[in-house]
Amino acid sequence: MSHPTPLSKLPNFDPRQVPVTGVDAHLPAVPVDALTPRALRQRFQTPPPWQPELRQEPRFTDRAPAAAAVLVPLVDRPQGLSVLLTERADHLSTHSGQVAFPGGKVDPDDADAVDAALREAEEEVDLSRRFVDVLGQLPVYVTGTQFIVTPVVAVVRPGFVLRPNPQEVAHAFEVPLSWLMNPAHHRRHRLRWEGQEREWYSMPYVERVRVEAGAGESLPGGEVERFIWGATAGMLRNFYRFLSA
Repeated sequence: MSHPTPLSKLPNFDPRQVPVTGVDAHLPAVPVDALTPRALRQRFQTPPPWQPELRQEPRFTDRAPAAAAVLVPLVDRPQGLSVLLTERADHLSTHSGQVAFPGGKVDPDDADAVDAALREAEEEVDLSRRFVDVLGQLPVYVTGTQFIVTPVVAVVRPGFVLRPNPQEVAHAFEVPLSWLMNPAHHRRHRLRWEGQEREWYSMPYVERVRVEAGAGESLPGGEVERFIWGATAGMLRNFYRFLSA
């Protein structure tokens, strides 16, 4: 049985160049007072009736399905929660160069999806689990590469020092949760390829960066677009639906 070619494997494919078919500015943003650690903990303890919007991508491989887990780390900053994301290294065999949550396959030695997500965060960016307070899980999301992903949502206390593993992670950065939970930043894309309609969300975030000048000095830097799309954007969209229900 043949499967569609993954878009990310196509020569010169750039999701940024695929036309935007809509922006969901008509949907309400999640109120700021619902984006606190206390409010989120209460939401996971007594969730409302709701349905995830996105569950599964078109299958791209004959690989047997594999259980995976990602950590959705919400860093407790004075200005509000922010989501810690990574940019995957370019040499990886799957989803290389893409923005992602820390995570990966569930290993036989992992107690469960939570244990796998915490282990992967330690391996990828050296985020110690002693800083992490797990709130709960979102529904599984099946990628086109047949990873059955459990998103594990957690609050991360400040004080940690990240050390990205260059074998897996090119860069780690944070995006305000309030920005991500505003559908005015959710763009929809559609592309017809190999007889199928492919649809996905993107959430392009512009990160301000500074340049180190040496001797502890910093120079004014520039702006870098972190293009959040695909499975990561899909799981964030489900998180929005969970919090806005």
